Amino acid sequence: MTGYGSRLAAVVAERGRLCVGLDPHPAILQQWGLPVDPTGVERLARTLVEAVADQVAVVKPQSAFFEAFGSAGIAVLERVLSDIRTAGAVSLLDVKRGDIGSTMAAYAEAYLADGSPLAADAITVSPYLGFGALTPAVELARSTGRGLYVLVRTSNPEGGQVQRADHDGRSVAQVVVDEAAAVNAAHPDEPWGPVGVVVGLTHDRLDVDLSRLHGSILVPGLGAQGGTPAHVAELFGPLTPGTLPSSSRDILRAGPDPAALRRRTLEIATALR
Repeated sequence: MTGYGSRLAAVVAERGRLCVGLDPHPAILQQWGLPVDPTGVERLARTLVEAVADQVAVVKPQSAFFEAFGSAGIAVLERVLSDIRTAGAVSLLDVKRGDIGSTMAAYAEAYLADGSPLAADAITVSPYLGFGALTPAVELARSTGRGLYVLVRTSNPEGGQVQRADHDGRSVAQVVVDEAAAVNAAHPDEPWGPVGVVVGLTHDRLDVDLSRLHGSILVPGLGAQGGTPAHVAELFGPLTPGTLPSSSRDILRAGPDPAALRRRTLEIATALR
């Protein structure tokens, strides 16, 4: 079985580092002239995937915008994940799950188990109940060749209340990075291990040491939140080749014309190169 890091590295080498965020926000649906209901969400999501998923490395659906419509929205998400898979892109489902014991195990089964209708190539998870609480997800991801992205330095200012707090001489965020690095150390023959981290592009400086992570870095905030390709390079320096800068609204606002979506995506991907 090919590990997540190897599969991701291969598609990044072919298509570049851009991650396209798929956030069918009501305002975007209205801009596209679509109804704010499951049919509108499906039209937007599947139009975007058809337009760009064959040219980018990663597509990241935000689960909340699908969950908002109950079972009908979840059914749309299942079809969208299948479309991403068919297009050859990595599906990174943004669900930010984090719990303890059997509940975390159930979340892992929902999103990381072979055969699950909601299975993605990777998911985002919250480590702030303690990194060890993520063990069921870590173990299942490793056994199925999937990946996790743990929240480290998120883009919201209030995140620093927890993430920058001191824990025995290290920030809590650094503890999370070090725990992720320990998991990835068991995968020395892969380009990256199965556990990546999330670091927002809204920060002026990188206040965690990622040099021993041996994992990819999801970087939300490109475009509408003010982040630029140049800032990616400034913030991450020699770690830049391991980043997956993510842009959502900046691309979606180019719709609903598929050709315009594709053009905008290519412009951003080219700038990142």
